[in-house]
Order: sequence, then structure tokens, then C-alpha cells
Amino acid sequence: MPRRRKQNRRKKRRSLLLIGLSFFVLTLLFALLIGIQTVLALVHDLPKLDEEDLRSLGQTSKIYAADGSLLAEVFGTENRTIVTLDAVPDYLQKATIAIEDERFYEHNGVDYEAIGRAVFANITSGTIAEGGSTITQQLVKNVYITDERSFSRKLVEAVLASRLEQTVSKDVILERYLNTIYYGENAYGVEAAAQTFFGKSVSQLDLSECATLAGLPNAPSLYSPKRNLAAATERRNVVLQKMADLGFITQAEAHGAASLPLTINENVQPVVEPYFVEYVKQKLVEKYGSGTLFEGGLRVYTTINPGLQAAGLDAINRVLYEEGDPAAALVSIEPETGYIRAMVSSQDFKQSQFNLAAQAQRQPGSTFKPFVLAAAVEEGVDPDKTYYMSKEVDLPMPGGGEPWHVQTYDFHYYGVSSLTEAMLRSDNTVYAQLVMDLGPDKVRDTAERMGIQSYVAANPSIALGGLGQGVSPLEMSSAYATLANSGKYMEPIAITRVEMPDGEVEYEAKPESKQAISEGAAYEVTKVLEADMQRGTSSKAAIGRPAAGKTGSTENLQDAWFIGYTPDYSTAVWIGYPDEQIPMTNVHGGSVWGGGFPATIWKYFMLDATEDLPERDFRKPNQPVQFKRFVGTYVLFSGGEKPTTRDDAYGEEGRTTTGEDGE
Repeated sequence: MPRRRKQNRRKKRRSLLLIGLSFFVLTLLFALLIGIQTVLALVHDLPKLDEEDLRSLGQTSKIYAADGSLLAEVFGTENRTIVTLDAVPDYLQKATIAIEDERFYEHNGVDYEAIGRAVFANITSGTIAEGGSTITQQLVKNVYITDERSFSRKLVEAVLASRLEQTVSKDVILERYLNTIYYGENAYGVEAAAQTFFGKSVSQLDLSECATLAGLPNAPSLYSPKRNLAAATERRNVVLQKMADLGFITQAEAHGAASLPLTINENVQPVVEPYFVEYVKQKLVEKYGSGTLFEGGLRVYTTINPGLQAAGLDAINRVLYEEGDPAAALVSIEPETGYIRAMVSSQDFKQSQFNLAAQAQRQPGSTFKPFVLAAAVEEGVDPDKTYYMSKEVDLPMPGGGEPWHVQTYDFHYYGVSSLTEAMLRSDNTVYAQLVMDLGPDKVRDTAERMGIQSYVAANPSIALGGLGQGVSPLEMSSAYATLANSGKYMEPIAITRVEMPDGEVEYEAKPESKQAISEGAAYEVTKVLEADMQRGTSSKAAIGRPAAGKTGSTENLQDAWFIGYTPDYSTAVWIGYPDEQIPMTNVHGGSVWGGGFPATIWKYFMLDATEDLPERDFRKPNQPVQFKRFVGTYVLFSGGEKPTTRDDAYGEEGRTTTGEDGE
């Protein structure tokens, strides 16, 4: 009887055990089925994994000066420059594999041996001491899925890693990983990391540096040599020893590299010429969009000449060096190409990002007079033989209203005056009468054809660059370059070439000229402005070689300009207070006029800019202007010798061209 009870108890235990085992197996199978269904559901909508998709990383764009020097690196959230695997030193490849995934070339995406080893190490240590993720799994996590910690995410990671290994080669996976992984200090990928920590390309790294980089992805902040040199050195040595243990390097090589001090690049690459760079960036955004600029890995080659940039800033600082001085901007353009060779602002970019050289809209004063003269010469007016009366004058405004009262800046008047003489004195009254005879619309049209792109009001004050005539130094430099280039307008060019990351040339500048005014008219205006440099208001800017230019000051001295050109460069200089309309009546103890500080800055810059250039004359026109008598309301005499007396000015022939007494 007792034996039978024991047998029954054994049978019962066996039955319970079988039932429990069956339940466990069924539960395991059910969980496995649910897991498979979950994985299938999770990976169903994920992108196709192929080699082409692996190349779609966003990367940093770079902007270069004309001499090939780097001006700026432009990126969005990730600073990255993609390199091919053959550009990555063998030491760095092996160091990465040694410390991150020693069986990389043996597994198929998931290393079950490493997972088991990691689980055991974590259980025995009571902490998360090791991870079992392969390089392929880390790549999948960084590129295709979120970084959340969950069982389902790990399942997806494993499935995608296995799929990726079946799709592309190990070298493609390693190359992508090395270009993707975060190394700290906003450096993504090995090239950005090499530049950030060592100031050189990844291809130039030695064994010690390679081991340092390989040790960073595990804990970029903890091991950053810029933050904790001791921890970075210790981590480097761990990587070196692991490489030696795996036979990637000899023990002697490991000891030798471990004995070297880490030399870190502490210099942060500044943005060189920030105002010009911002101007270029805006042009790129307009053409390609912000996404392509910040993540497209563009290589952008520009026109800017670092030597001329330095000369421009030096010229400004030599003149405006006291605290509280007004600001200045300078733009210099190559007339025959339209290339912007200098774009300088005296402001601190950190304090103000407003580009005075390209964005400021300021009244140009008398620097607009050459546009009036150009419009007149286009009509056949001879500047040397067309005369007006220099006098304080009230001119009736079109449409009625209060007359326009015009006077000279120094209240001196000279009686009968040719247009050339009036330009050399910058006589407002003569050019105000001339613009009334020509018509403001004609002057505005001429200015726009020559390069003025801002809105210009077609009112009589256009002759003096007055109300409604806000322009930038860039525009004025460009418009005067038209005179230097025999009347041909060249659109200002800042970018010469844009290359895609693969080296394909996406854009290349092809300067195209447009005949804005006749070459004869450009030459005649240039002759007058050459004379102005020799004996007129621009004489302080003379540089001992053929040059032409014009001063400009607004009535209340809130803006002062000098714009001049040689056959090689057209340069505009502006001085004023950017944020307020403040009269410059007490700068270094005196007032600022166009013929003073601006002309001096221009002279300093142009002496440097042309120092090594051969002296050239302005080109004579193939078709000179055919002058003719000019008929207008205010002109005294046109087409003959200067009247010797006032009666001569109002003689019989004079009356046929005058229409009425100018008094």
C-alpha cells in the first residue's frame, strides 16, 4: 500500500512536470511567434538597405577663398566630411575593430558569442560592463532606427544588421560606420574628428592618434582629450593593448605609441571674412536651398582675395582707429570679370551680422553725379563745351509744389561753368539743372543699366544722391566698374565654382558682359573723373597711376563716400554710423567729407592692391562719342568755346539753346 502511494505521487509529479514543461514550451513558442510577428511588423516599413542608401549622409560644406584657403565650414546639426575607406589609415580601421567589434569579419551582423560574453560579464560584475552590439548593429541604430532602449528595438536592430550584411560588403559597412559615428565636440565621422582633435586630415594620423579616436565613440564626453586628457590617454592605451592582444600590432608598437604624449589641436577654426561668407551663403541658399548648403557637402570656391581683404581692413584701421569712430565699408571689384575681390566691414561680426558692404542702403550724395554725366554724354553732350550757370537756384518741381532749392556744399558759386569744371568742384547747382534738362527718368535708367539694383526714385534730387536714393557700396563699386570696363556691365560675382561631394562640378561662373552705356560715353566720363583725381575734390586719393574717382557727402554729413577705379579695380568706400543717422561733424576733431577720410582709405587700399600690377591706361573707344549741341531749359551754351562774359553766354546762339534766363 505505501509503495502504491509512492508510485502515485511519482506519477503525479511527473505529470505536473510534463504539464509545466509543455506550458513552458508553448509559452516560449508563443513568445517567439509574437516576437517574430513584432519584428516583421516593425521592419515592414523600414527603408531598403543598399549601398546607395549608405552614401546619403549629410555632410559639411566648405567655402574657399580665391587662393584655395578655407574661409568657413558650413553645417547644420552634424559636422561631417565623408572620406572613402582607403583614405582611413589601416591603424584606425584595426583600432576601431579591436575595441568595438573584434569578430567583425567573422559574424553575419550579430555576434552571439559577444552577446553571451557580455551577458556573463554584466551578471558577474553586477553592472553593465560590456555591450554586445556589433559595428553593423551600431550603424543600423545610428542610421535607420531610434536609440530607445527596448526589446523590440533590439530585435529590429538585429534583423536589420543581418539583412545589411547580406546586402553590402564589410568594407562598405565599415566605411559608413567610420563616417557616421559620433566622436564628440560636434565631430561626426573620422575626418571631422581628426580635424577637430588633431588639426589635420584623417589620412595623416599616426598610430597613437588613431587609437585615441577609436576609443572615443564608447563615451565621447568622458574620453574627450579636450576635456579630460588623462582619461583620453588611458583609453588610448587600452585600445593599443587590445590591438596588440589581437595581433593587429606588435607589443613593441603598442608600448611605443602608449609612451607618446597626446598633442591636441586647441585652435578652433574661425570663420574667415564672416561678412563675405554670409553673403556667399545667402547666394547658395537662393540657388540650392538651405538643406543642400548645410548638409550637401558642397565645395564652394569664391572670388575673394585674402590679401586684398587684409589691405582693406588695414586701410580702414589706419584712418578710423579711435573709440566711437563711425563705421566703414569697402568693396573692390575686378571690372573685366565682375569678381568681388574684397568685401570689408569695420564692424565686429559677433556684435552685428549686418553687412554694411552689401546690405546697407545709404544716400550716395555726389557720387551719383557721374550717372547724370553718363546720361548726358549718351545724348551727345560734350562735358567740356556745355555750360550752365553755377548759382544758388530754385528749380520748379514737376507737378507743382514747393520749388527745389539747390546750393553748393560750401556756398561758393562760379558763374558760367562747363560740366567738367562743375564735376571737379562737385557743384550741386550745375548738376541739378542738368538733371532737370535730361529728365530724372533718363538718369535712373542709366544708373540701373550701369549696376544700381536698389530702387531709385526718379525725382530731381537723383542728381545729388538725395532723398529716395539709398544704395550699397557693392552696387556703387559695380556701377563704377562699368565705367572702367568701357561701358560693359558685369554682374558682381562672388562664387566661381561649386563642386558636389563626388567632385562633380555643379556650377562654374561664366562672366558675361552687357553693354550698359557706349564705350565712348564711358571713356568721356572717365576722362572727367580722371581730371577730378588730378585737380578736383578727389585729389587726395591720387595714387600716381591712371585712376578716376568721385567724392560724395550727404547734406547733413551722415554719409561720406569715395568711389574710384583703375583698369584693374573699382573700389567703393563708405563711412557713417550704421544704426543711426548721426552727422559726422566731430570725428578726430573735424567733419567727415568724401574727399577726406573715405578718399584716404581708398588711397591706402589701392596703393596696396595695385603695388605689383603694371600701370595701365584706360582703353580708348573704337567709336568715340559724336557730340552735338544740347537743347534744354537751363543750359547756357552747348557745342562751342566757353563764353568769356555773361553777355556772351546769353548771345544770339545761346538763346537758341537756352529757352529762358536761368536767373
